[in-house]
Amino acid sequence: MDRLLVDTSSREQMVNITTPTQGLVSQRGWHDGVLTLFCPHTSAAVVLSEGNDPAVGTDLLRNLSRLLPRDAGYIHPGNPDAHLKSIMVGQSVQILVEQGCLLLGSWQGVFFCEFDGPRPREVWVKFKA
Repeated sequence: MDRLLVDTSSREQMVNITTPTQGLVSQRGWHDGVLTLFCPHTSAAVVLSEGNDPAVGTDLLRNLSRLLPRDAGYIHPGNPDAHLKSIMVGQSVQILVEQGCLLLGSWQGVFFCEFDGPRPREVWVKFKA
Protein backbone atom coordinates (compact mmCIF):
# COMPACT_ATOMS: atom_id res chain seq x y z
CA MET A 1 0.00 0.00 0.00
CA ASP A 2 1.14 3.54 -0.77
CA ARG A 3 0.17 6.83 0.86
CA LEU A 4 -0.37 10.34 -0.45
CA LEU A 5 0.29 13.01 2.18
CA VAL A 6 -2.04 16.01 2.23
CA ASP A 7 -1.47 19.06 4.44
CA THR A 8 -4.62 21.13 4.72
CA SER A 9 -4.60 24.81 5.60
CA SER A 10 -8.16 25.57 6.74
CA ARG A 11 -11.05 23.93 8.56
CA GLU A 12 -12.91 23.12 5.34
CA GLN A 13 -11.04 22.78 2.09
CA MET A 14 -10.90 20.82 -1.14
CA VAL A 15 -7.37 19.92 -2.22
CA ASN A 16 -6.80 18.79 -5.80
CA ILE A 17 -4.69 15.61 -5.57
CA THR A 18 -4.94 14.63 -9.25
CA THR A 19 -1.32 15.47 -10.07
CA PRO A 20 0.23 13.65 -7.08
CA THR A 21 -2.06 10.67 -7.77
CA GLN A 22 -0.92 10.48 -11.41
CA GLY A 23 2.65 11.00 -10.21
CA LEU A 24 2.40 7.98 -7.93
CA VAL A 25 1.00 5.85 -10.77
CA SER A 26 3.94 6.89 -12.98
CA GLN A 27 6.54 6.48 -10.22
CA ARG A 28 5.38 2.96 -9.41
CA GLY A 29 5.11 1.96 -13.07
CA TRP A 30 1.48 0.91 -12.77
CA HIS A 31 0.20 0.29 -16.28
CA ASP A 32 -3.31 -1.19 -16.57
CA GLY A 33 -5.71 -1.81 -13.70
CA VAL A 34 -7.80 -0.20 -11.00
CA LEU A 35 -6.55 2.36 -8.50
CA THR A 36 -8.34 2.69 -5.17
CA LEU A 37 -7.90 5.78 -3.03
CA PHE A 38 -9.15 5.47 0.56
CA CYS A 39 -9.45 8.19 3.19
CA PRO A 40 -8.78 6.72 6.68
CA HIS A 41 -10.10 9.81 8.49
CA THR A 42 -13.62 10.18 9.92
CA SER A 43 -13.71 13.92 9.24
CA ALA A 44 -12.43 14.00 5.65
CA ALA A 45 -13.28 12.41 2.32
CA VAL A 46 -12.08 11.67 -1.22
CA VAL A 47 -14.16 12.52 -4.27
CA LEU A 48 -14.05 12.86 -8.05
CA SER A 49 -15.31 16.29 -9.06
CA GLU A 50 -14.99 19.11 -11.56
CA GLY A 51 -11.27 19.73 -11.78
CA ASN A 52 -10.97 23.03 -13.64
CA ASP A 53 -13.39 25.36 -11.86
CA PRO A 54 -12.59 26.00 -8.17
CA ALA A 55 -16.09 27.46 -7.72
CA VAL A 56 -17.45 23.89 -7.78
CA GLY A 57 -15.48 23.03 -4.64
CA THR A 58 -16.60 26.25 -2.98
CA ASP A 59 -20.22 25.42 -3.83
CA LEU A 60 -19.84 21.91 -2.43
CA LEU A 61 -18.36 23.11 0.85
CA ARG A 62 -20.90 25.93 1.27
CA ASN A 63 -23.86 23.68 0.60
CA LEU A 64 -22.61 20.92 2.89
CA SER A 65 -22.21 23.57 5.61
CA ARG A 66 -25.74 24.79 4.93
CA LEU A 67 -27.09 21.24 5.23
CA LEU A 68 -24.88 20.36 8.20
CA PRO A 69 -23.99 23.54 10.13
CA ARG A 70 -21.21 23.42 12.70
CA ASP A 71 -23.53 24.21 15.63
CA ALA A 72 -26.79 22.37 15.05
CA GLY A 73 -27.42 20.77 18.44
CA TYR A 74 -25.64 17.51 17.69
CA ILE A 75 -25.52 14.90 20.46
CA HIS A 76 -21.85 13.99 20.23
CA PRO A 77 -19.30 16.73 21.01
CA GLY A 78 -16.37 18.05 19.03
CA ASN A 79 -16.72 17.88 15.27
CA PRO A 80 -19.98 16.06 14.47
CA ASP A 81 -20.63 18.18 11.37
CA ALA A 82 -17.29 17.02 9.95
CA HIS A 83 -18.16 13.37 10.60
CA LEU A 84 -21.50 13.68 8.85
CA LYS A 85 -20.01 15.54 5.87
CA SER A 86 -17.42 12.79 5.52
CA ILE A 87 -20.16 10.14 5.52
CA MET A 88 -22.13 12.02 2.87
CA VAL A 89 -19.19 12.57 0.51
CA GLY A 90 -17.51 9.17 0.94
CA GLN A 91 -14.25 7.56 1.98
CA SER A 92 -13.04 6.05 -1.29
CA VAL A 93 -12.95 6.27 -5.06
CA GLN A 94 -11.80 3.86 -7.73
CA ILE A 95 -10.16 5.06 -10.93
CA LEU A 96 -9.30 3.01 -13.98
CA VAL A 97 -5.67 3.19 -15.11
CA GLU A 98 -4.82 2.50 -18.75
CA GLN A 99 -1.31 2.64 -20.21
CA GLY A 100 -0.11 4.33 -17.03
CA CYS A 101 -2.68 7.15 -17.11
CA LEU A 102 -5.66 7.87 -14.86
CA LEU A 103 -8.84 7.48 -16.91
CA LEU A 104 -10.79 10.55 -15.86
CA GLY A 105 -13.48 12.47 -17.71
CA SER A 106 -12.47 15.66 -19.52
CA TRP A 107 -13.32 17.85 -16.54
CA GLN A 108 -12.75 15.42 -13.66
CA GLY A 109 -10.17 15.73 -10.93
CA VAL A 110 -9.39 13.83 -7.73
CA PHE A 111 -9.98 15.82 -4.55
CA PHE A 112 -9.28 15.42 -0.86
CA CYS A 113 -12.07 17.06 1.15
CA GLU A 114 -11.10 18.42 4.56
CA PHE A 115 -13.93 19.03 7.02
CA ASP A 116 -12.02 19.50 10.30
CA GLY A 117 -8.62 20.99 9.55
CA PRO A 118 -6.11 22.26 9.29
CA ARG A 119 -4.01 19.18 9.89
CA PRO A 120 -1.73 16.69 8.16
CA ARG A 121 -3.71 13.94 6.45
CA GLU A 122 -3.10 10.97 4.21
CA VAL A 123 -4.85 9.01 1.51
CA TRP A 124 -4.16 5.30 1.24
CA VAL A 125 -3.58 4.06 -2.30
CA LYS A 126 -3.79 0.52 -3.66
CA PHE A 127 -3.37 -0.64 -7.26
CA LYS A 128 -4.79 -3.86 -8.67
CA ALA A 129 -3.57 -4.97 -12.10
